[in-house]
Amino acid sequence: MTWLLVALLALVAFGAIAFVLRAPRASWELVGAALLLGVAGYALQGAPSQPGAPKVAAEKIAGSDAAASIAAREALGKEAPMADKHLVIADALARHGQFADAAEVLRGAVERDPANAEAWLAMGNALVGHAEGTISPAAIFAYSRAAQVAPNSPGPPFFLGLALIQSGRLGEGRALWADLLARSPKEAPWRSDLEKRLGELDGFLASQQGAPDSGGEMAPPAAAPPESPAP
Repeated sequence: MTWLLVALLALVAFGAIAFVLRAPRASWELVGAALLLGVAGYALQGAPSQPGAPKVAAEKIAGSDAAASIAAREALGKEAPMADKHLVIADALARHGQFADAAEVLRGAVERDPANAEAWLAMGNALVGHAEGTISPAAIFAYSRAAQVAPNSPGPPFFLGLALIQSGRLGEGRALWADLLARSPKEAPWRSDLEKRLGELDGFLASQQGAPDSGGEMAPPAAAPPESPAP
């Protein structure tokens, strides 16, 4: 009975990736191989008769935020080529909070094609997600490579600015957003959202300028509350 359930779950997972997430048909073989590998691993190491031992998840599951980030990235990258199988798989992993695994898949994508700006951008987002919203040198490098490959894309400066703001580096993040807004066409679909975000950030900064701390001195600006990106 256990093996029937395992096989059923594998089929459901394949169907979800292939038809719900709409993975490219060329990637179905890779997805099937990954699922079969998982079933084989369970066959070698699984022990369904033993009692369970729940453990704390290695990474914070933040599916809704990840899904919003992926949707925003896709909206900002309409001029990018169609996502490859690595990007599809990485997005599926990120939606389930498996950011480290997503970043590893994307590392394979950029090794295969260093000019894949969308993969570099997704890697930056995955690394920020893995660090629970804090930007790291590795994430900055990924965003920088995305900007080098696609200098006219709004994605890299938008997400790098967002990550900097969430990490408390408000001035740096604001500078990136202001520069992006200045060079965005008036008809750009993301412009109104960016203007709104920049206005909210400026309002937050203005409110912090006169806020005293507990000792009566001026308190340093705190990071603005992070929002799910939705250009």
